[in-house]
Amino acid sequence: ATAASIYLARKGKSKSEIKKFVEENFNYLLDYDLEDLRENYNFNETCQQTVPQAIFTFLISDDFEDSIRKAIYIGGDSDTLACINGSIAEAFYSVPDNIVEETISRLDNQLFRVVHNFRNRIAG
Repeated sequence: ATAASIYLARKGKSKSEIKKFVEENFNYLLDYDLEDLRENYNFNETCQQTVPQAIFTFLISDDFEDSIRKAIYIGGDSDTLACINGSIAEAFYSVPDNIVEETISRLDNQLFRVVHNFRNRIAG
C-alpha cells in the first residue's frame, strides 16, 4: 500500500485516486477522525495498524510538513508512521528547500558525504 501510494503520487494522481486505490486493493479503511486517532491510537508496529494511519494522515494534509506533523500528532509508533507518511508526502509534494537545507546543515561530515555522493549518483 505504501509503495503503491508513492507510485501513484509520483504519477500525479490525486489524493482521492490514491485513497480509492488503497481501499480497493488493500482493504484498508482510510476514514478516520484525526482527534479520535490522537486520543485512542496506541503503539503498534504491525503494518495493519500503522500503514493505514500513515496514509490517512498524508491524505488529510496540506503540504509536506503538515503531513509529517499529523503523522506524529496521532502518537503510536511515531518514527514508523512519519517514515511511511513522509515517503508518500515527498512523492506528492516534494520536500521544501528550507527543510532540505536545515537537514543538510545538521549532518556531520561523514553523513554529508554519503548524502552528497548518493544525490550525485542519482542525478548523474
